[in-house]
Amino acid sequence: MTTFGLVHGAYHGAWCWGPTVAELERRGHRALAVDLPCEDSTAGAAAYAAAAVEAVASAGDDLVVVGHSLGGLTIPLVAHARPVQRLVYLCAMLPRLGRTQDDVIDDEPEMLLPSSEGRPYTGDDGASHWRPEDAARRFFSDCSPDVATWAAEQLRGQFWAITQEVTPLVAWPNVPSSYVLGVADPIVNPEWSRRVVPEVLGVQPVEIAAGHSPFLSAPVALVDALEL
Repeated sequence: MTTFGLVHGAYHGAWCWGPTVAELERRGHRALAVDLPCEDSTAGAAAYAAAAVEAVASAGDDLVVVGHSLGGLTIPLVAHARPVQRLVYLCAMLPRLGRTQDDVIDDEPEMLLPSSEGRPYTGDDGASHWRPEDAARRFFSDCSPDVATWAAEQLRGQFWAITQEVTPLVAWPNVPSSYVLGVADPIVNPEWSRRVVPEVLGVQPVEIAAGHSPFLSAPVALVDALEL
């Protein structure tokens, strides 16, 4: 048995891992899903990592930490804070030492694919939000219509201190890492992942037939990749 710590991306919450948690548990694993403080305007990667570390506090040394999308900026910090067996970056951004993620995106504009499905807006709370009908098409294009509609209605507000700060990561953790990409990902460009992941992580990405949300649309294929 392995314990998987599941770290969501922007706008999401622990809820998004439901089908993947069920599949992991069906195979005899344990899963601990994290709720990150994305609605806190002051929270950066250190605060996100602290929330993740607290959520997986009951795990032993068998912990595998999975970070989806924006969660890729958080999970290496978790490995510095506690024992971790492996890190898995899922359709994820990658931090660069000494830099902000906004600067990395400016230098690598091919990382994120442009949206034809509307854009986020700034709510009365000052956070970035998505209209559900746009989010259903943008984030959950690989899901069934009913799942996409449900998931889009769960999205939370997102503040961006985590991409605006210089990453607090000062060295890559000395633990094995892997990367899983969705070949039909409409957000994090699979071509970017194929090029950059070997340079940054020193591994070849594992490719699965999915979009940006395999935790909902393809949990069996995702768990197959997590067990590699």
